[in-house]
Amino acid sequence: MCTSAATKMVSLLCVFLLDGTLPSVQAEKHSLYYIYTGLSKPVDLPGIYEFSAMGLLDDTQIDYYNSEERRKIPKQQWMREKMQEDYWERGTQSRKSKEQWFNVNVHILMNRMRHDKSDLHVLQWRVGCEAELQGSEFKFSKCINEFGYDGENFLSFDDKEAQWVAPVEAALPTKRKWDDVPILNQYTKGYLEKECVDWLNKFREYRDEELRNTSPPDVHLFAKRSYIGKTNLKLTCMVTGFYPKDVLVIIRINRIPVYETEYTGVRPNHDGSFQMRKSVEIKEEERADYDCVVTHRTLKGPIINKWGN
Repeated sequence: MCTSAATKMVSLLCVFLLDGTLPSVQAEKHSLYYIYTGLSKPVDLPGIYEFSAMGLLDDTQIDYYNSEERRKIPKQQWMREKMQEDYWERGTQSRKSKEQWFNVNVHILMNRMRHDKSDLHVLQWRVGCEAELQGSEFKFSKCINEFGYDGENFLSFDDKEAQWVAPVEAALPTKRKWDDVPILNQYTKGYLEKECVDWLNKFREYRDEELRNTSPPDVHLFAKRSYIGKTNLKLTCMVTGFYPKDVLVIIRINRIPVYETEYTGVRPNHDGSFQMRKSVEIKEEERADYDCVVTHRTLKGPIINKWGN
């Protein structure tokens, strides 16, 4: 069974309270996904294209293609520097082929669904993998290979069984067609579990090389009037510029951890590093020592910053 976030938080706090030490950060987890979007007809809106595709490393965009520029381009400086020109040429040709495939198949689905051709319809594909760094080994953990039509699940690949799953009747003809070629399903399974992980590890190493000389996490504390009540203050601990993304942030009162009232989750910065915020609500007249404790693998010891009065 999966442990809930609340249970994990309680466990962490119990460890802290029992021996006074901060729990260690979990193993590094990384992801590489590609998202393709095809429309049934052009839309006269800025930034919306009949076909577009992007690569995402740990939720940060690393490359991009659209049906207007028709070139696969880097979105990170380290991608521009590390990947040779032939990588971008091959990638451009691959994206052009997928653009053509989407243009054909979105209309096949419209006919199969008996949808009006004058309406706008959307076909999407998300494919990629996730892996964990365990010691010096980079190991596959999960993958996703799924198609959606007009925002609904249409078809997905079960990598354990090496076959396609059709949640709707309209997807059954495609499932039968693709499952009738087992060698292609085995190739898909191999790509998701091995080749995708190899690319993920390569991109991660290139990004790490660029980020290796960056500063440890920057910790910023601030307080402002709360929207909840006129006599309340919101104390916020913002941690930014850290990589990898696994970080532990605990807000304490008089050295005792408290449960935050607001948490943004870990979010990517434009340079491939990460940021997050945690906040607590207090009464303005309250007099206590609040601090923020940050633990990260780049630090020799935790950062402990205090709020002023």
